[in-house]
Amino acid sequence: MRVRIIFLFLLVLLTACTPTVPPTSSEASPVPQPTATLQPTAGPTPTVAPPLVILVLPADLNEQESQVYQSAVYDLAQSAGFRFQVRNQLDQADLEPALKIVIALPPDPGLASLAAAAPQTQFLAVNIPGIQPGGNVSVLGGDSIRADQVAFMAGYIGAMVTEDFYQVGAMLKKDSPEAPVIQQAFTTGRTYYCGRCLPIGWYTQYTYPAFIEVPADAKPSEYNAYADFLVIQKKVDTLFIQAGLDTPELLQYLSTVGVLMIGTQSPAKKVNGWVVTLQPDYLQALKMAFPELAAGNGGRAFSAPLSFSDINSELFSPGKQIDARRVLEDVLRGYIDTGAQ
Repeated sequence: MRVRIIFLFLLVLLTACTPTVPPTSSEASPVPQPTATLQPTAGPTPTVAPPLVILVLPADLNEQESQVYQSAVYDLAQSAGFRFQVRNQLDQADLEPALKIVIALPPDPGLASLAAAAPQTQFLAVNIPGIQPGGNVSVLGGDSIRADQVAFMAGYIGAMVTEDFYQVGAMLKKDSPEAPVIQQAFTTGRTYYCGRCLPIGWYTQYTYPAFIEVPADAKPSEYNAYADFLVIQKKVDTLFIQAGLDTPELLQYLSTVGVLMIGTQSPAKKVNGWVVTLQPDYLQALKMAFPELAAGNGGRAFSAPLSFSDINSELFSPGKQIDARRVLEDVLRGYIDTGAQ
């Protein structure tokens, strides 16, 4: 009996010391996962317009010159990855934020007010009188060309293309500061070509070069009469016309009387007897200035060398052009004195 009691006591004791094993399950307990944070849905990315270049050309610019400028500026804009537009006028409403460069030919489209309204844009005035460089306005040509150098070459080429080389003259604006300079340099240029320039037969009742000064208050309709003084009375065969007097009406009239003409502005329309235009090489200067403007380096005066354009090769032959260009190079380098400095 005593042995049985001891056995039961040991059995209870062993049962109490055995750990309880939890029931097994065929499914694993789920592992907690972090909750994803919802992000706001992004809309479409706005497209930024490429920079824009605007070329402002007068509506009455001759077609050939217009096409040359449009082609040149188009190529410059394309190479820089810019858009390109051509306008005949420009208003402040056209000054979009992407507008990078404005190139304008005369007359002045109001560059001062436009530049003030668009400080992020570079403006380039091509031979527009009265425009001064500064801020975001640059100028090209114009003041960089000396009147005496132009007049010297006009006298030289005038004598070269005239049958009786001494019969040359010029229409000038009276009381303009350039008038006496042009007279002296024009005379020097003619003399440089033909020396004493003695007329055939060594006699003439007129003195050449012959000049006529047109008063500032003269109406354009009166210019023909002043031209007649030189062409009909003085027998001038080749005429240099100072800028500002070269109206389309005058040029058309002169083309009907058989006189040859040299000027500093391209005729609005092709006229008979036009020999050459003496003006800065604006296109070459423009190509050099464009990268500076694209980089935002404005407010400058870009120089443009004097060159020949609108050449009538029947009157101003290739051989004569070569000779005149050689002389021009010497004039620009200061090797030849124009006599009016």
